[in-house]
Amino acid sequence: MPLKKNQVVEITFTGTGSQGEAVGHWNGQAVFVPFGAPGDKALVKIVKNAKTHAFGRLEKVLEPAPCRVEPDCPSFSRCGGCTSRHISYQAELEWKTQRVRDALQRIGGFSDLPVLPIVPGESRCGYRNKALLPLGTNGQGQLVMGFFARNSHRIVDCRECRLHPPEFHLAAEAFRRWAEQYGDPVYSEITHTGRMRWLYLRKAEATGQIMVCVVVNGNGLHHEKELAEIMAGSVPGLASLVINSNRERTNVALGKRCRAIWGKGFLIDQLCGLDFAISPLSFYQVNHSQTQRLYALAADYANISKDGLLLDLYCGAGAIGLSMAGRAGRLIGVEVIPQAVEDARENARRNGIENCEFLCADAAQAAKELARRGERPQVVVLDPPRKGCGKELTQIVAGMAPQRVVYISCDPATLARDLRYFAELGYCPQKAQPVDMFGGTAHVETVVLLSKAQN
Repeated sequence: MPLKKNQVVEITFTGTGSQGEAVGHWNGQAVFVPFGAPGDKALVKIVKNAKTHAFGRLEKVLEPAPCRVEPDCPSFSRCGGCTSRHISYQAELEWKTQRVRDALQRIGGFSDLPVLPIVPGESRCGYRNKALLPLGTNGQGQLVMGFFARNSHRIVDCRECRLHPPEFHLAAEAFRRWAEQYGDPVYSEITHTGRMRWLYLRKAEATGQIMVCVVVNGNGLHHEKELAEIMAGSVPGLASLVINSNRERTNVALGKRCRAIWGKGFLIDQLCGLDFAISPLSFYQVNHSQTQRLYALAADYANISKDGLLLDLYCGAGAIGLSMAGRAGRLIGVEVIPQAVEDARENARRNGIENCEFLCADAAQAAKELARRGERPQVVVLDPPRKGCGKELTQIVAGMAPQRVVYISCDPATLARDLRYFAELGYCPQKAQPVDMFGGTAHVETVVLLSKAQN
């Protein structure tokens, strides 16, 4: 008998889906249920039924799974950020490892590829060095900010996030106080009116420096001086207060222009023994301690020689490539965001690294140009956005004939797809190492070593 909407059924969950939802079966049909735990016996209300699967809402846990724990965040069931605060950290790590393994087998077809035990984080609390908080209003016209609810653009007002350091909470509360007294109207996605869009926070973990950035639909805010005074008096380590202008009708949070109204327009952090300047538009991994472990793994996998050329595609502010530059003959970094390229060049100067150049270009176009120049990298490092590299770039990289490719991915599905493309071109994955960069959430980072097959 098929499931029907609003039907309540009893299900024992046997697994976990790609977004952290529990998975059980009813008469052979898979049912996906957020906030369930594998091993729970529960009552589930069906909210949507498709031909091959259904989605449900957890109504009542009848028998809790051994891995179930009490969530440590009051916003957990409403906020769309964390997915795993109701299960033990060990259970979360096991699920993430299995998620990587499943994607590599199901999408990539790599049934024998070694997937090493995941590298756990020091904690799943307080590790984020970046927060992007949407701004809105409630029914009484009061400011709300926090996070979007699951699968929506409805803002869940959150006073304290377990993923954030204490300085972010202080900065957010200081902004609320300023907004109550001086704030401009909040931006509306529907009417494209109002000014204040996002509150964007960054922390340099090693130095303790804090950046506060307000994203506005315009060139600035009224009462910027008062905002600076309130922030400076409330946020220990405040080093930068920035206005980012974004007038576009878009879901992309940040615009292209930034203006510092207090302090400098960047932070200084230390990573892998180097100093890095981080601007609002710089890509920089959100978990400092895990990033150092990830980049150390990538460097070991690269095994670059002293006369070898290292090509770092999607290089951001240059952190990965610069951390390996001392082992290489030359480094070429490629990044499409102009400000990030300037940051990378400045970071090279700041650290006295001279055997490098950074190009501002799309990764595929830059790789084509380098191939035309006759550049022959010994190692190519790829750290693409969630959508992955795609077939064209894998073909270009393979055409440059590097000895090894090191692929760092934040999405197991696109990783598996791209590894399949590489394998078809003679570059076979040797091993995959998951790293838990995002404790408490559904995201997992993976670094993979690929080697050119020997004829």
